[in-house]
Amino acid sequence: MSLMGTKEIMEIIPHRQPFLLIDTIEELEPGKRAVAKKCVSYNEPFFGGHFPGEPVMPGVLIIEALAQAGAVAILSEPEFKGKTAYFGAINSAKFKQKVVPGDVLMLELEVIKVKGPVGVGKATATVDGKVVTQAELTFAIG
Repeated sequence: MSLMGTKEIMEIIPHRQPFLLIDTIEELEPGKRAVAKKCVSYNEPFFGGHFPGEPVMPGVLIIEALAQAGAVAILSEPEFKGKTAYFGAINSAKFKQKVVPGDVLMLELEVIKVKGPVGVGKATATVDGKVVTQAELTFAIG
């Protein structure tokens, strides 16, 4: 059972379809950590061109999905209610495996440092328990 569905997620972050890239929040520690789920469907709009005949979820969208999970964690804090989390940096991104239609992408972001409106999170995406993407994401709240 999920902790939050799309409606509740959209009450916290400003993303909307087709750019909302998380389906549910499975675990949440406001200000510290979030685990989200994305059920990757063949009907995703990006699969039409990435790549014809061999659909692969773009790595940049996996990073964005991780950032959205992190935004839910940070923006769940009362002091940041109604704000937006912006990218400040993407560091040490590694892509270890393709994400394809039918995969269930688990997205975890752990906040490791916050100073004022700027913070850093350790992001990990997995499919079937295997790491597909890792990165360190810096965010700014505005």
